[in-house]
Amino acid sequence: MREGPAERTGAIQAPESLTLYDPTEDLASDAAIATFMAEAFATEDASYIAHALGVVARAKGMSKIARQTGLSREQLYRSFSATGNPTLKTTLAVMKALGLELTANGHG
Repeated sequence: MREGPAERTGAIQAPESLTLYDPTEDLASDAAIATFMAEAFATEDASYIAHALGVVARAKGMSKIARQTGLSREQLYRSFSATGNPTLKTTLAVMKALGLELTANGHG
């Protein structure tokens, strides 16, 4: 096996540059938010749904959501973090502030 120029000189090649993707950039419209949340609910994964709500809250502005819900920004960030576990009360308050609602549908 032949050595390339970097191996011969002992130089370390820099890794390719990666761009961090922030999903809040794609949530500029109510329709985009509704689709994003519908897809999150379709997973039936409570932690993913909570994470998705946190993403939407960041897209709308966490300070604004905090004012509307009466909760602190810190509490919202903590509740909707990867390790957070928001209460139903917090979840419903954030959903209301975001203009989202839960509905029940029978499957029968």
